[in-house]
Amino acid sequence: MFIQPGRPASVLAPMDGVTDFLMRRVLSQLMPFSYCVTEFLRVSGLVPPPHVFRRSMPELDSSAKTAVGTPVQLQLLGGDPEKLALSAQRAVECGASAIDLNFGCPAPTVNRHDGGATLLQYPDRIEGIVRAVRGSVPPHIPVSAKLRLGWDDPAAIEENAERVALGGASWITIHGRTRFQGYTPPAYWQPIGRVRRSLNIPVVANGEIWSLDDLKRCQDETGSSHFMIGRGALADLTLVAKCAQHLGISRSADCSTGEPEWLAVLEHICRSSRDARESDRRTVSRLKQWLNYAHKRRTIAWFDRVKQAQSSKDLMSAVRAVAGTQNHPTSLLGSSSALTARSTPFLTQNQLPT
Repeated sequence: MFIQPGRPASVLAPMDGVTDFLMRRVLSQLMPFSYCVTEFLRVSGLVPPPHVFRRSMPELDSSAKTAVGTPVQLQLLGGDPEKLALSAQRAVECGASAIDLNFGCPAPTVNRHDGGATLLQYPDRIEGIVRAVRGSVPPHIPVSAKLRLGWDDPAAIEENAERVALGGASWITIHGRTRFQGYTPPAYWQPIGRVRRSLNIPVVANGEIWSLDDLKRCQDETGSSHFMIGRGALADLTLVAKCAQHLGISRSADCSTGEPEWLAVLEHICRSSRDARESDRRTVSRLKQWLNYAHKRRTIAWFDRVKQAQSSKDLMSAVRAVAGTQNHPTSLLGSSSALTARSTPFLTQNQLPT
């Protein structure tokens, strides 16, 4: 269901402001992820009440799975072991089937408030948090942790990872950069491999996987069979399927088959956003952020023609105009799929919870 030794996995990375409920729903329909991780739910003052957990993870009301049955793991962020333990306990009571702990967020506002990557400076605290959360939930509920290589020293990952394992984590995910590196390339995969060889729990490799060749190099350097993919999945609609095929991961029967197409995907997101009663401003922001990832990776060549749109209607009109003026739609997309208007198998209009 989640990470298991000897069983390859492709995981949707938690991206704050990006991988919310609607995006998890769309991406799990479109791509064969093994499971998804939510954006972090911050635990700072009081233990969140049940409605806060459900707002962050509506999948709690559907067996902690997306509409197509992809498992979803709840991620918590904070620095207080007792509050995190109580929060994990409450989350499980609400329906969570797995807990992840965020020790990797590099955002200054998060780090200044004792959360995310700032904990990488205190291995004993990391162990204490993992141990407290592990002890607060039933044994069958996995507890994992996501770390960066360190605050400013990549060598810190070896002690921090060992502390996570000592705390009782089921697996660990490692982003191959320090907090000070942020998201600046490159990611360093070799330290992930050293950790994987030293621990007796699975290690998920994360960072700078933009292509199948990247995944193969990461696999060679880390020896891992578990990979977390974030921005790369948004930049190339075919990447996760290619990686899953390489790893021998079977595609879900409910997941889209065939090559996804940008126009159909964007139209689907717009419909899903309307169903979810999302503000049009949020929809436009979501679409532009997604397309900008693809534009920067040269997956599409037409972002400049739609980025000035102020409404989803105007943005989609611009995209359709681009599609309608091309005799060879693939020329718009570099290495990705054709921009055509025909429907694709994953385009269903199941009503979203409101």
